[in-house]
Amino acid sequence: MSHVVANGVTFHVQRLGDAGPPAVMLHGLLLGSVASWYFTAAPALARDHRVLLYDLRGHGKSERVPSGYDVATMSRDLACLTADDVAEPLDLIGHSFGALVALRFALDNPGRVRRLVLVEAPLPPSRFGQFAAFLEQSPGEMVESLPGPLREAMAGGSRRARRLLQSLSFLVGETSLVRDLEAEADIPDRELATVRCPTLCVYGNDSECRPVGDRLVAAMPNAELLALAGGHYLHLDQAEALTARIAEFCHG
Repeated sequence: MSHVVANGVTFHVQRLGDAGPPAVMLHGLLLGSVASWYFTAAPALARDHRVLLYDLRGHGKSERVPSGYDVATMSRDLACLTADDVAEPLDLIGHSFGALVALRFALDNPGRVRRLVLVEAPLPPSRFGQFAAFLEQSPGEMVESLPGPLREAMAGGSRRARRLLQSLSFLVGETSLVRDLEAEADIPDRELATVRCPTLCVYGNDSECRPVGDRLVAAMPNAELLALAGGHYLHLDQAEALTARIAEFCHG
């Protein structure tokens, strides 16, 4: 485990793999952390990639900051954290809001992205009622509404559960995250069409975000869609299938 200062924030980072092209894996807001990928797809990808994982600002073991939870700022975080890898294009893999950060980075830095994997990108996040309903709950209610595997991991008053409750209380009550999320604008199709790198869009058939996958594939010239059984948390619902497809896509 190490910490790196980038864009004025101290980030908790993890690195896996010793050889191959660089890859960055980004987790989602509120419930996500380095663990989202570290215990699922990251080890498989690290067999032939140098993988960077980090807790988004305010999440996990990264610095708790009051603002900067919009996509543009988090894309700048990513740019600063990968400044040493400018000589070689990145593979970017993101889940949920992390996928929006990866997409924004690809739009702003087209020469720096080799392949792009967008897992359950909500476009824009303010449009989806489930997100709004989740944010209206208390931190305790948020934990109760988690998908089964996450809720079970939080049960029993464990240290991990306490940390998550503290994190949720901070992010929802003491930061600009909710306001930033509500203000996040859509990305027009004409802008999406400028993403030329090979892109894999992965969505759950039971997810509210599922129609976004069809839209992205229609707008982006080199995008393909993978629909899996499950909901928004495919790294949990379909960990094996998702891991295999990410590794295959990024190996190509």
